[in-house]
Amino acid sequence: MIGAIQYEPTRPPTPSRMTIQPMLTFRSKPATCLLATFILLTCCPSSRGQQPAIETNHLRPNVVVLFIDDMGYADPSCFGNPAMKTPNIDRLANEGIRLTNFYVNSPICSASRVALTTGQYQQRHRIHSYLATRESNRDRQMPDWLDPSAPTLAKLLKRAGYRTAHFGKWHMGGGRDVGDAPLPQEYGFDESLVSFEGLGDRILWQKTGNQEQSWEHGRGEILDLPKHKTTETYVDRSIDFITRNHDQPFYLRVFPNDVHDGHAPSDEQHQKWVGTSKNPPDIEFFAVLDEMDRQIGRLLTAIDDLQLADDTLILFTSDNGPTDWPRYYKKGFDPPGFTGPLFGRKWSLYEGGIRMPFIARWPGKIAPATTDDRTVMAAIDVLPTIASICGVEPTEPTDGIDMSGALLGMPTDRDAPIFWEYGVHGSIQPGNPDHISPPLAMRDGRWKLLMHPDGTSLQLFDLKNDIGEQASVAQSHPTIVNAMKPQLEAWWKQMSAYYDTPKGRSAE
Repeated sequence: MIGAIQYEPTRPPTPSRMTIQPMLTFRSKPATCLLATFILLTCCPSSRGQQPAIETNHLRPNVVVLFIDDMGYADPSCFGNPAMKTPNIDRLANEGIRLTNFYVNSPICSASRVALTTGQYQQRHRIHSYLATRESNRDRQMPDWLDPSAPTLAKLLKRAGYRTAHFGKWHMGGGRDVGDAPLPQEYGFDESLVSFEGLGDRILWQKTGNQEQSWEHGRGEILDLPKHKTTETYVDRSIDFITRNHDQPFYLRVFPNDVHDGHAPSDEQHQKWVGTSKNPPDIEFFAVLDEMDRQIGRLLTAIDDLQLADDTLILFTSDNGPTDWPRYYKKGFDPPGFTGPLFGRKWSLYEGGIRMPFIARWPGKIAPATTDDRTVMAAIDVLPTIASICGVEPTEPTDGIDMSGALLGMPTDRDAPIFWEYGVHGSIQPGNPDHISPPLAMRDGRWKLLMHPDGTSLQLFDLKNDIGEQASVAQSHPTIVNAMKPQLEAWWKQMSAYYDTPKGRSAE
């Protein structure tokens, strides 16, 4: 019984970190060898990490991507939610595979979405934070929108005969005082119904996650919706889209923003969860998470009822960790949302900000109820992975790896690092000071290195033995630090060069 739940929030203890600045030398490899290896791995398209060829290209499956806004690693009950069940997300996991080492490429929305969409590090497009007003974008050296010439999976699949649609949060252009942003059609989508956070004078602006209106492109239709009705509407449109296109391959993105605060359930949804937690912000969070799970269930049922399940690959993940606004701490509350054993939350490069729940379902191709704790995959890998499965060839280099083998049940040892940057040019910082991370990070195998661009504040974590990043081991593993640090420095040197050119700038 829901009413019987009395949840007392518990949080992991604040870690005691050792922040050190050791003398660094190239002890494991010559610097020239490391740099050459780095350039080869990050600049050239390849099949790094790929298992033997998967014979699925001829199948041309439908592809559905569910990309949740601000869902923490342990918000789904199949990833450890301690307070409530998410039966429809769990259904996906029971019928597919869970990857427990999946990462997005930024702990904030716009940048994370760009990496997923393009298969490239978002710094190549100078979108390192959330897109806002023209002045704010300019102050942070960002364009006002993603360049429409950027590579996207939608473009690739559309050229291959797929019907394409995006329903839900966009946040890669438009909003605030930016009323001339390109529409999703310019990025390869045949249809769209998106939250633009307003679109200049045409739609009333609302803060991220609190949209009351949406714009259906091509029809000029304005939908005046309370937030608790938005995902239902996106799912309605998704069901209509797949019903109309069930006899040809389709690519559908559904991007709900229910669990991005402020949480705004209906009175009925809210009442269902009254009394279930001693932490007041949890009540509304539980209500919107429950409703979003129900809407996901509607979409899954529609796919199954149309007898499309065996022909449809579904991916489920989130754009970054759960909220960490200071206002919760100021009131003596814990921010809602769960990260399980991970430390940190949104706006942090610690694991809780960037490691996300990830599920893939494809009956007959992916074994049910499977868990992969070995493969390390990132959002930049999604484009080359899906392209490979669908039998299309990326037309531009990607920073990601074809991980189709892992997705289809063959755990893969990644042989290229993942890199992150957040906050070098300014952005929102966590409300909990302990969650504020150095702005550069890198994961290579079991090891994760964080540091400032000048090489200070070095932190090294052994994620195999310390998933909660409780204590840096940089001082006791100088050889690992000396091998990783120059690669992270070289990556950031390459990425930071994009900010020295006007490429991608849409407004000054």
